[in-house]
Amino acid sequence: MTAPPASSVNPPLRPATSRELWDGLHAHHPTLSRARHLGEALQQSGLVGRATIESALAHQQKQRRNAPPGEHHDKTLLGQILVRNGILSEAQLQAAIAAWLGDPVIDPRQLSPDPSALALVPRHVAERESVLPLLLEDEVLVLLMADPWDQRLLDELRFLTQHRLLPALAAPGTLQPTIARFYPRQTGGTGPTGTSATVDAPKVLNAHALASELAPSSDVETHTDADQVNESDNTLVRLINTLISEAQAHRASDIHIEMQPAPAPVRIRLRVDGRLINYLEVPCHWRFALVTRLKIMAGLDISEHRKPQDGKIDFSRFGNSRLEMRTVTVPTSQGLEDVVLRLLGSHRPLPLDSIGLNPANLQALRAMAQKSYGLILVCGPTGSGKTTTLHSLIRDINTEDRKIWTAEDPVEITQEGLRQVQINPRIGWTFAAAMRTFLRADPDVIMIGEMRDEETARIAVEASLTGHLVLSTLHTNSAPESVGRLLEIGLDPFNFSDSLLAILAQRLVRRLCPHCREAQAATPEALQALARQYLLSASDGTAQPSTEEVQRQIIHWQHRHDQGPQGQGLMLYRAHEAGCPHCEHHGYLGRLGLHELMLSSDTIRSQIRHRASGSELRQSALAAGMKTLRQDGIEKMLHGLTDLSEVLAATNL
Repeated sequence: MTAPPASSVNPPLRPATSRELWDGLHAHHPTLSRARHLGEALQQSGLVGRATIESALAHQQKQRRNAPPGEHHDKTLLGQILVRNGILSEAQLQAAIAAWLGDPVIDPRQLSPDPSALALVPRHVAERESVLPLLLEDEVLVLLMADPWDQRLLDELRFLTQHRLLPALAAPGTLQPTIARFYPRQTGGTGPTGTSATVDAPKVLNAHALASELAPSSDVETHTDADQVNESDNTLVRLINTLISEAQAHRASDIHIEMQPAPAPVRIRLRVDGRLINYLEVPCHWRFALVTRLKIMAGLDISEHRKPQDGKIDFSRFGNSRLEMRTVTVPTSQGLEDVVLRLLGSHRPLPLDSIGLNPANLQALRAMAQKSYGLILVCGPTGSGKTTTLHSLIRDINTEDRKIWTAEDPVEITQEGLRQVQINPRIGWTFAAAMRTFLRADPDVIMIGEMRDEETARIAVEASLTGHLVLSTLHTNSAPESVGRLLEIGLDPFNFSDSLLAILAQRLVRRLCPHCREAQAATPEALQALARQYLLSASDGTAQPSTEEVQRQIIHWQHRHDQGPQGQGLMLYRAHEAGCPHCEHHGYLGRLGLHELMLSSDTIRSQIRHRASGSELRQSALAAGMKTLRQDGIEKMLHGLTDLSEVLAATNL
């Protein structure tokens, strides 16, 4: 334990009215702060004799001489030697060090905290962080803490309470019982000292109501430059927590907080089912405080406004939800900053048969995943659900007899049985470095979050050829195009062709709300246009399908899909314009995957070795039974899962 830097703590303010409280506290020895060394302080406290200190120091020197070069000397610290030998307890050592540094150790069990101080720190914060507010005097809040040198926690509490803080060390094992004693769990009754335990519960407001509370009153001058407003208040803290909770309830994947020049308000938008929707506006004079609060939650530098920053928020520290968020700040014009929060949550993998694969693709992909070695790729743009699909596939093969390593950036989905690694390129811990490490750790299956470069791709191919099943993702538009991309970055075509098992291309479209979707019988003209779209997707894009081919396709659909009521024939579905309460009046509820699965074959392997074009590979895959993304989307449209506008927007011919 070391003394905190002088620049990072509050001035040592002790309100005069709290003198009796402080004077009555034990374990504060002013003479100890004048000791030059810990050993001298321990002697002055009467805990340890001089001979014992000299013996421990001799043992310390011997341990340090025998320690290997560069080894950390935590085990050779004087205090730890005394604790390890049973001369001191951890509590005695902690109290002595605190007294030596000039800080008292306080036993709160005989104290009665000030109700106004208790009201500043909610119970769930006090219990989670082991903090007890004792006294509020002259805008200074006295806090009992398990670790009064935790600057992150002090910053958070300073922001939450809006007061200067005077932290003090609590006697070990005393905080949680005292917190339970003075924070009643419900209203009514009396406290242990006979005082009323009734606490007025705060009024529960939604984010829109809290944002309106931040608006300046009509008789207060509004500062258009937004520089005169102090950092925040409790309403802003509640607003941010409520906004995140509501975004999670609305199934949002991202929260976009967009600053605009004064007097325009801060615009907050949510991405729901892949589409951005306007959600909330916050008065412009709170824009800097809003960004500062989010930076504190993410552990970012609140003084840096010129450079982008990224971090992560564990929302369980601030709210009741188990949720993690990636946080990105982006400097914009006129000295402003935008913030984007990506809601990660603690997701569990979906079953493979619930991600929207058609029966043929599901059976084929499962068969490939049971192979003992080879390479399986999932491709598509950012946000198309590639990681979700990979984890669903791994869930299918995650058994006790397999060792599965994953390298991800970030780790968004967790499963029992996996050994998951977070990539950190800043320290050289890249996908390629993780792959090399995994190969020395006896894996059966390896998942790489993304093939970003030639080195990662080459190691993945080599691993798949040496008895490992390798799964990864690519940012390409279609399964056949992925082959050309990997060959262009330098992969050997012979090794790659031998290792490849399958490539799955994927897109996400919005799913029609099953409660309010509208159905209508398909007209002959609509069916012919739909069949032409379907057949053209499987051609080279130039030759139009014949009338006979179109008619055969329509007849095939009529035999496969359900007929409408009263023999109306095939039904086409669309979103209800006004929606319903189930889908929050959007007409869509959730998202659905469209897939294109290209399986390796002798023909495709030969084409890869000869560096065939993407169109040649595509024709071979189609001849072997591959359905294109658009074809898969049209089939799901006929099942009433989505509509044509979504399929056309997400796919190309």
